[in-house]
Amino acid sequence: MPELPTPRRIVTGHDAQGRSVIVTDGGPPATRSVSDGASFHDIWLTGASPAAIAATEPEPIRSGELLGPPASGTRVRIVDMPPGVRSPMHRTESVDYGVVLEGSVTLILDDGSATEVRAGELVVQRGTDHAWENRGQAPARVLFVLVGGRFDDGLRAALPDDAVTHGPIPFAATSIQDRHHSRRRRARPLDLEREAGDGEAGLGQ
Repeated sequence: MPELPTPRRIVTGHDAQGRSVIVTDGGPPATRSVSDGASFHDIWLTGASPAAIAATEPEPIRSGELLGPPASGTRVRIVDMPPGVRSPMHRTESVDYGVVLEGSVTLILDDGSATEVRAGELVVQRGTDHAWENRGQAPARVLFVLVGGRFDDGLRAALPDDAVTHGPIPFAATSIQDRHHSRRRRARPLDLEREAGDGEAGLGQ
């Protein structure tokens, strides 16, 4: 089965005269591949809204990235899922825009519904408990833009105390390879560890 090509990321900025320039043009700064074959390509991160825009800035993607966006920021990630892969159920305190670029995925909610989403279609995920599954015969690629949010008091009162899944990427993994460094580490399917000094809200406050 052919593999999906590595995503290309082009980042713009400004030179000393204020002219628009290409700052970087290449692959994603960090990719994780887990044992079931799913790959996570971290593309960009903003820590606040409105986002500060300087002429240039350090690479915002760091090692130890968590699944969700910062509480007041955004995260852009591309996820590749081979046929047969399914994530655990999880919920983030965020609004997520998921655009299927290749193949198809099935959105599973805790009411038992399963909705197929095909290439060119999108999902607006509003803090719901959900899972993703590739029930097709070809690899699927989904672009996610995650926007940090906050449940209002009425919704929070209706949700269980442990409604929000805290931790890194929730796909069942025996090991994670991070391009920022060469070491390998063991991981539970829902690893509750938080990267020391990461300074992010993870899957919500």
